[in-house]
Order: sequence, then structure tokens, then C-alpha cells
Amino acid sequence: MPKHRPLTEDALQLVAQRFAVLAEPMRLRLIQALFDGERNVTELVGATGGTQANVSRHLQTLIAAHILARRKEGLQVFYRIADPTIPKLCELVCGSLGKSLNRQAGHFEAGR
Repeated sequence: MPKHRPLTEDALQLVAQRFAVLAEPMRLRLIQALFDGERNVTELVGATGGTQANVSRHLQTLIAAHILARRKEGLQVFYRIADPTIPKLCELVCGSLGKSLNRQAGHFEAGR
């Protein structure tokens, strides 16, 4: 296993801030809704089941964190994933959780 350099305090703060932004289910729903490409707010409201005000608030947080980007076309605003590491991060976390849940299910079945 490769050895990692310890992070500075400033770097640790930045990493913690990134994870704090991602530690909100609605923001994860928005990111997931954008895996297949950009969408406008109306499409994101439909895909996530949130209200327009709530979706817009979370989109602004994700933009401020440089996780999402936006572009304007006429009166429409389209959002997309700006950080290419985000889908991979989600895949890693979901894969890890899936393995953990399978192990837990196996322990549950063995205990019957």
C-alpha cells in the first residue's frame, strides 16, 4: 500500500469543508441527477423531488464549492458537474457501502 504524506492543517480544513458540503442528502441527489449530463433547475426539481427554492439553495452551495458549474442560455440556467473526481468519489463510497452492507447481511444470516 503506498504511503501518503500527512496533510497540512490548511489542507485538512479544505478536505473537511468538501466533505461537509457533500454530507447533505439533497446535494447528493442533485449530483446524482447530473451524472448523465447537464440539466436546468426545473429538471433538477423533478429529478430530486425538492422544491425550487430548496434545490436552488443547494445548487448555489455546490457551485460555491466548485463541485458544480452553471451556464446560462437565454433565460435558462444549466448545471453540470464541474469537478470530474466527484462521480468517482461517489462510486468509491457507494461500492464501499455496498460491500459493508453485504457483509452485515451475511453476519445477520449466519446469526439466525
